[in-house]
Amino acid sequence: MKRSKRSGILAVVGLMLGMLSSNAQTLVESVAAIIGNEVIYLSDIENGVLDMRRGNPRSPVDQIRCNVFQELLIAKLFVDQARIDSIQVTDDMVEGDLNMQINEAIRTAGSEKTLEEYFKKSMVEIRRDIRKALVEQQVVSEVQSSITSGLAITPNDVKRFFNAIPKDSLPVIPAKVQISIIQLDPPNNEENKAVARQKLLDIRSQILAGKSFNVLAITNSEDGSYVNGGEIGYKLKGELEKPYADAAWSLAKNTVSKIIETKYGFHIIQVIDRKGDLVNTRHILIRPKVMPDEAEKAIARLDSLARLIRKDSLKFADAALRFSSHLDSRINGGKFVSTTPSDRINWFSLDELNSEMYTKVRDLKLGEISEPFQTSDEIGNIVFRVVRLDDEIPAHRANLKDDYQFFYNAAMMSERQSSYQKWIREKIETTYIKISDEFNSCKFLEAGWLK
Repeated sequence: MKRSKRSGILAVVGLMLGMLSSNAQTLVESVAAIIGNEVIYLSDIENGVLDMRRGNPRSPVDQIRCNVFQELLIAKLFVDQARIDSIQVTDDMVEGDLNMQINEAIRTAGSEKTLEEYFKKSMVEIRRDIRKALVEQQVVSEVQSSITSGLAITPNDVKRFFNAIPKDSLPVIPAKVQISIIQLDPPNNEENKAVARQKLLDIRSQILAGKSFNVLAITNSEDGSYVNGGEIGYKLKGELEKPYADAAWSLAKNTVSKIIETKYGFHIIQVIDRKGDLVNTRHILIRPKVMPDEAEKAIARLDSLARLIRKDSLKFADAALRFSSHLDSRINGGKFVSTTPSDRINWFSLDELNSEMYTKVRDLKLGEISEPFQTSDEIGNIVFRVVRLDDEIPAHRANLKDDYQFFYNAAMMSERQSSYQKWIREKIETTYIKISDEFNSCKFLEAGWLK
């Protein structure tokens, strides 16, 4: 689970998930605060402190404790409001997120056993605690949505927000480009597939003869999971490619599958463990190679198309629709969509491109089409492309004309935060709140929390 520095109301959920770290000590369940019908225990705060100190070991403990306490108080205000508004979140609503959190925790720890030893809890207890935290996260989100459901801002609001920012504080926006592509896949050559299958058969034979699957995955697999010995962690059946999932669910534990084919290439699989609807597997992936003569044919075909387009004998959009194998772009005239959406649809920074695309695009003039080149597609398979630079925005100091959406989003976020803060102040006034004297030194309590 990726963790960043926590701040503000929305960060409280990451904090609650961190409270699984109750392995440090057992505390008497002293009550730190009561908020409406909700209770915060001293152990909640101390476990949150432990979690935050892992990321900020030099921060003053007293300040961290007050920050943790403040975030928990705010979260409990939202949860108490959900009770009043009869907002309910069922376990089923968070099951997908729960499985992802568990999978990532196990992957990070290395095994279920290590995770259980770290938290001094069984997997059943860990799942229960994370599920509870995720349900509370969803409850908080539902209440926040209700608070800002009617929120809207006008262009004048965005302009006022922009004008209030000191000019020397405006961010520098990196260069962005908009491009179109025509893509050709390598021929579906059975000879290439046979070579890949044979390599995998040889690897499988070595495993059956007693060699380590992990070691052979590290030295042979063409999937990023090779660094973990091919292990991909616990997955639901729907998270896997169907042929892979079917094989994984039919295998006995620690057995090795026959060769299976997916859009990524060819795999052999070993089942490590099963937990209910989850299966943990390791695999070795071999992708069919592209022979030099096949690459030459694809490059030549793209070169012919590019020449016709440059002569205006063929429209780029028509060529994309008729010949491109890139399904997401071909129906849109070849327009390439960033896989990490930014504040501009179809716009992305150069560093979002892989190295081959980056090298070609950076040297293009507006409207120019590149020479054909070999690259990898979004799932790592070899493809051949030409790319056209459709539009570009140089790196620049943010301004309202070019970056309106950026400032609209920032202004909207500011309005949401203001709405939350206003709601919190009003909620504090009308909610029963009892806080332990132990926390009277926390400065934030002066804003109405103490009654």
